[in-house]
Amino acid sequence: MKVSGQQENKARTAYWSLEGAELLLAARGMEGGLSAEEASGRLLELGPNAISPRKHRTALHMLLGQFKNPLVLILIFAAVVSAAVSEWVDTFIVLAIVLASALLSFTQEYMASRAVARLRDQVRLTCTALRDGHQISLPAEELVPGDIVLLSAGSLVPADGIVLECKDFFVSQAVMTGETFPVEKTPGAVAATAGLAERHNMVFMGTSVRSGSAKVLVVTTGARTEFGQIADKLSRAPEMTEFERGTRKFGYLLSQVMLALVAAIFVVNTLLHKPVIDSLLFAIALAVGLTPELLPAIISISLSRGARDMARSGVIVRRLNAIENLGSMDLLCTDKTGTITRGVVQLDSALDAQGQPARAVSRWAALNARLQTGIVNALDEAILAADRSDTAGVSKLDEIPYDFFRKRLSVVVEERQAGGALMITKGALDKVLEVCVSVRQGADILPLDEARRAAIQALFSGWSAKGFRVLGLAVKEVPGKAVYTAKEDEAGLHFAGFLLFFDPPKEDAGPTIRRLADLGVQVKIITGDNRLVARHVAGTLGLDEASVLPAEEIARLSSDAFAQVAERTSIFAEVDPNQKEQIILALKKRGHVVGYMGDGINDAPALHAADIGVSVDSAVDVAKEAADFVLLRQDLSVLLPGIRERRRPFPNTLYSIYTTTSANFRNMISMAGAPLFLPFLRL
Repeated sequence: MKVSGQQENKARTAYWSLEGAELLLAARGMEGGLSAEEASGRLLELGPNAISPRKHRTALHMLLGQFKNPLVLILIFAAVVSAAVSEWVDTFIVLAIVLASALLSFTQEYMASRAVARLRDQVRLTCTALRDGHQISLPAEELVPGDIVLLSAGSLVPADGIVLECKDFFVSQAVMTGETFPVEKTPGAVAATAGLAERHNMVFMGTSVRSGSAKVLVVTTGARTEFGQIADKLSRAPEMTEFERGTRKFGYLLSQVMLALVAAIFVVNTLLHKPVIDSLLFAIALAVGLTPELLPAIISISLSRGARDMARSGVIVRRLNAIENLGSMDLLCTDKTGTITRGVVQLDSALDAQGQPARAVSRWAALNARLQTGIVNALDEAILAADRSDTAGVSKLDEIPYDFFRKRLSVVVEERQAGGALMITKGALDKVLEVCVSVRQGADILPLDEARRAAIQALFSGWSAKGFRVLGLAVKEVPGKAVYTAKEDEAGLHFAGFLLFFDPPKEDAGPTIRRLADLGVQVKIITGDNRLVARHVAGTLGLDEASVLPAEEIARLSSDAFAQVAERTSIFAEVDPNQKEQIILALKKRGHVVGYMGDGINDAPALHAADIGVSVDSAVDVAKEAADFVLLRQDLSVLLPGIRERRRPFPNTLYSIYTTTSANFRNMISMAGAPLFLPFLRL
């Protein structure tokens, strides 16, 4: 059965804004799953749930595409003319030059096309779905819109869908949104304008389930998913660089001059009563002589030398023609984590409930992190790296593990010197405060009334605005012989203080940004992180921290309005992969030569759209293969010598074009004018 056009549009257009029952109707799904017959019909109509480029190009197609350049066609014509007059040495030399140049360009394009294959490899899996009211295991490629799949911890999400039911369901979607921590997914409609990171009711192909379970309605499959759209964009040929456009225009100019020269010389010699065939061959030979046969080789050699020099500075060039754009770049957009910042979370401070440094809070947090037996995470590692307190004489009695619903973890410890047991709880501040009845203030225990709760919240808001991730910590004395494994045991705690975490900027990030500015390159930050964190990092680097544009404002702007706003914006926060690409295209629309630096799958569309795509050696394969340059060190400073080095090949190439073309033109004009004074054709 076919889904009606109205229903199909309704399901595809902002389907995350529909309620579950309404969405089931729009997608023609059923609570017990599709029937086998219905699923087969939809699979036949819509195709398999697989990522593939819409226009598949074989290696042969790519190779033949290298001969479309007018300059190359002129050289092939020259080789044909040389063969026609039995100049076999000239024929083989010109063809060898053309073939070498074509093979070099083909290699670059073929390597880039592997990015799509990498994406396909990441989503080959099986899944559990409901068919005819029964759970069955089937290849993910056979899923169709309207299917209901069952996901649990460890599952790879096989298609884009909406959560119908779930329990403690958390998904890691860093590959799509760049978010560091797992995100909780819940049923219920969200705004139609919500960005990817805000769609709490939606799961995306290629992401993974960290905990809990869910029943999900499949809405889009294959190339229509967010992941599939990334693959589709990567399958498109990259835009020509300014240098490529220039050589193409030069080829067109040569073609026009040659046609005019052939026509003029042939007409003049015919009027002078020279033999017609000889006049035609003479005119063609002169036109071919105008062509700088070695120009493709000169360009390739010049760019290759520039690539070799850049490699010495730690910049690997994947696309030779992009070298010229690197130096012309006036805007560099980059992700924050790992490029501007170290990419390593650090414990900045351990503070008491009044916001003052507290050694006891640091030690309690270290005991909690060291003795817990759950999933190892970056925050616990940061706590242990900052506090190496002696734990001799401390024994663990019990533990209440972390889960994504409570968002806290408790351990019960016993110290021989203290002679008692202590429950130590840390986690998200609001979740910790839920189980607190009092506040520790020095040696005193005071009630947690509204005034003290408001003061704690004010401190939390202030630190969050400065870019810190804040956890809360609470303690209480407990009987040492009791058993503590139930969540209900976390009650009646005393709020002890705060743990502040920060991903600090690299020491040389600020100076590097200033040196880039001296070279005429302005840096803009594009990140999926919270706007408060991004604003604080930008402020520490000397960027305009007030110039922040969040994702929801981007969605509200028209294309023309956004292009103007983007030009004045320094920080784009909470953006999704499509918005990253939208930002790059908007800046290019304003006439800028735009570079983009990223290392994740979610960066691939922006890398592909940018004039200069820059990735790093530690990036995912998809990002590296979508990039023009790969840095051997994730550091902006590596680009500085690369930008300077690019200035060498361009003048050398221009010099070769000017000298060879002018010399050939002078020789051909003198040869063309000779028949006016001589009774015979000189060639």
